[in-house]
Amino acid sequence: MGKGSKKKIKKVGVPPGTLVYTGDKTSEKINIEYFVYDEKECQVLSYSASDINKLNSVDNKVVWINIFGLTDTTFIEKIGEKFNVHSLILEDILHTAQRPKIEESEDYLFMVLKMMSVSKGNYKIEEEQVSLILREGVVISFQEHEGDVFDIIRDRILNSKGRLRKKKADYLFYTLLDTIIDNYFLILEEYDNRLEELNTDVLDRPKSDLVESLQKIRVYLNSMKRDLWPLRDAVGKLEKNESIMLNENTKLYIRDLYDHTLQIIDLMEGLRDSLSNIFELYMTGVSNRMNEIMKILTIIATIFIPLTFIAGIYGMNFEYMPELKYKMGYPILIIFMIFIFVGLIAFFRKKKWL
Repeated sequence: MGKGSKKKIKKVGVPPGTLVYTGDKTSEKINIEYFVYDEKECQVLSYSASDINKLNSVDNKVVWINIFGLTDTTFIEKIGEKFNVHSLILEDILHTAQRPKIEESEDYLFMVLKMMSVSKGNYKIEEEQVSLILREGVVISFQEHEGDVFDIIRDRILNSKGRLRKKKADYLFYTLLDTIIDNYFLILEEYDNRLEELNTDVLDRPKSDLVESLQKIRVYLNSMKRDLWPLRDAVGKLEKNESIMLNENTKLYIRDLYDHTLQIIDLMEGLRDSLSNIFELYMTGVSNRMNEIMKILTIIATIFIPLTFIAGIYGMNFEYMPELKYKMGYPILIIFMIFIFVGLIAFFRKKKWL
């Protein structure tokens, strides 16, 4: 049974809005990054679950509350109460097998998507659900565990790089989405390089272990496809959203984000086509090798048919076979068999079968 199926089983029979964590990190401690910034200054603090009362919005500043760990459902419930987040949204945050989607409320936007990375050794996709809530002046992000792709954003906030410190919370919300989605390009680049290597291997030495490598990449790309198509719809819905949480300038960036999503899907489909072509090339190479082997075996069998016929005749124990009494019969027969062998080889070469 797959990982996603196990998560869904945990939710069977539970009333809507009941907070049940369905992930695998059953004992991870909750840690919180708390960023408060504007164009002039920035403050970064670290909190634990017991410091929930310190997680507040700040007038005229942007607050980013980045929460690592979802195992403490009581804490998640308190976060929902503090920032007026509906229990069904909290349920989606804890249900880590969610498809990418966006939900709109009167005073916040909620979006969930997958943050992905590739293992260097086996090219396996590691994915983690990230949930984002945008309120007036506040962005709250939820992750299952520490370790993410947001270091570039932290650097831009701390060192006042780019326009991030000059913008409001909706731009931070966009930037987090953009960083996650742009990381997909890096993943696809890894697979593109790997497929080039496999294509070279197929041409040089089409071994059976290549099929296993191709099949694994096919599974990973199909898994990525299942997340990208609903992500496209979610980003498209966000682009058309008329929420007061998003100003018009940020919507222009979100339109560019939607274009990135389409580009990623096109790249992924191109890689899937390349994968199919490589697999067909491998099967063609194997078929050609098999045909060559069968051709050689057929030629060998064809050569030995007349020789076996002659040997069979003179291997019979009949008394009246005049050649058996002939003194030069044996060498003549050997020479005749060699002549047949050489003649057949010459015939095959003339026909270009050899």
